[in-house]
Amino acid sequence: MSDQVWKALGEVIADVVAPQAQPVDEQGAFPSEAVEALAEAGVLGATVPTAAGGMGFGLADAARIVDLLSQSCGSTAMVTMMHFAAVPVLAAHGPREIVDSIAAGRHLSTLAFSEAGSRSHFWAPVSTAAPAEDDRIVLDARKSWVTSAGHADSYVWSSRPLAADGPMTLWFVPAATTGVRVAGPFDGLGLRGNGSRPVHATQATIPRSAMLGADGTGLDLAMQLTLPWFLVLNAAFSVGLAEATVREAVSHLTTARLEHLDQTLADQPTVRRDIGLMRLHTDTARAMLSDTVTAVEAGRDEAGLRVLEVAVAAETAIAVTDLAMKACGGAAFRKDLGIERRFRDARAARVMAPTTDQLTDFVARLSCGMPMLAGA
Repeated sequence: MSDQVWKALGEVIADVVAPQAQPVDEQGAFPSEAVEALAEAGVLGATVPTAAGGMGFGLADAARIVDLLSQSCGSTAMVTMMHFAAVPVLAAHGPREIVDSIAAGRHLSTLAFSEAGSRSHFWAPVSTAAPAEDDRIVLDARKSWVTSAGHADSYVWSSRPLAADGPMTLWFVPAATTGVRVAGPFDGLGLRGNGSRPVHATQATIPRSAMLGADGTGLDLAMQLTLPWFLVLNAAFSVGLAEATVREAVSHLTTARLEHLDQTLADQPTVRRDIGLMRLHTDTARAMLSDTVTAVEAGRDEAGLRVLEVAVAAETAIAVTDLAMKACGGAAFRKDLGIERRFRDARAARVMAPTTDQLTDFVARLSCGMPMLAGA
């Protein structure tokens, strides 16, 4: 069955994702057709554990999927990545009928962590959850940037705890919940089709049974089940962007000619240096991504540190796309080459919560024997 999924993924990328990448970017349109095709191909349900009715694809397979999608369309890759990041906590603690729907490709989810009040400090939500009559819970929140907002079927939602100690509690929140609304458009520099929009909750009522895990344990669940997938897949997203950029740049630089010299642009030493740096940066990030996945799946002692360190891939994608813009010159500014789109898309990973600055500080804190989060 897994071979069929990989074959189907390749066909979806070739027939739907790649052809629509430029229109999705130009129009700022959610890649609905691509997401539907991925669902029909079994890709969106592939990471649900076999015990819950899925195919049990692990982190390595998920990273490969995001990498391949990112090489064609950053927006489609980001939508898929955020769905994959939501799946582990839903598979462990979510409603069984929802997990079944995810496994069957009938349900798209995403994370709703970042908030206007605490911005990229996802571990410190200011939104609230309060008990109400009939064992109900009332949510109030101003979520700032939620990928697939208005298109996802549900959100893995963070709030302050009801009563327990701890920084946050997680909830399963159907997108159709009364009082939950998309609160603005998205017209961004890059990833223009990923639907990353604010979502607000005003006296939104959900059952207490929608709690994922125990009250107050949301950060622990996020750190164990969500953050490793989010960070590793974000790195795979960045590596895919870098890989595609190198490919596009080399194709252009080895065919465009300086006719008066009867040479290609790649015959110029300064251009070749840029190509070499792009290749080195990309291969280094890919090697680190591979080692991180291996560390996580093998349960190595340094796995947690590697998950934080692999954020370097975001900076790699920025460096590679910047080099490609320089090496390819004016041609890189054209829409048809695809480099300027990837240049814009690459900037997103740097500012997504937790930002690369925050992740670098986490690495430094752990290296110094300090708690990862201030005040912990």
